[in-house]
Amino acid sequence: MDIVKNIRPLDYVLAALMVALAAFIGIENVNAGADADLEHALDSHSALMIPVFVCAALPILWRRRGILAAIGVSFAILAASVPAFGWVTRCGFALPLSFAMAYAVARFAGARQNQLIGLVGLVALQFVTLIKDSSTGGLSALTFSLPVAAVFYGIGLLVQNHAEKQVAEPTLDTKRVSA
Repeated sequence: MDIVKNIRPLDYVLAALMVALAAFIGIENVNAGADADLEHALDSHSALMIPVFVCAALPILWRRRGILAAIGVSFAILAASVPAFGWVTRCGFALPLSFAMAYAVARFAGARQNQLIGLVGLVALQFVTLIKDSSTGGLSALTFSLPVAAVFYGIGLLVQNHAEKQVAEPTLDTKRVSA
């Protein structure tokens, strides 16, 4: 099984950006002082959150191949980080990750049932991101993050519909082709 099958250059760029953002947020959590301007005090300054956050962001690389699995892996890692680290900032990388995944659900999930599963997974991902997020103070940020994810999903649907329409149209004008 080739794990880099169907990965395009822009997928690497997106994954690198998400991983860099996750590492940055992890480092900021580790180095934050007691005087950090947050809605809720940090419970942990463990350096282990850096690789955990990076691992949560990395599945975006496989968005074309298995967006539902990517959402599931990111969700599981972030869900495990809640009891492991408590109140820390996760939203800085996990919300942009969920927005990119919302677009990918529309583009690559396929059947309507998979779309629905993906959207439920995204809500769950945002929930575990925000449940103990020190920067937002909790779940109130869902009033912002869910509509933004819906916009990204809508953009993905428009792009997917356009791509399907392009494939359905003939590439040659049959009136101009001579036999």
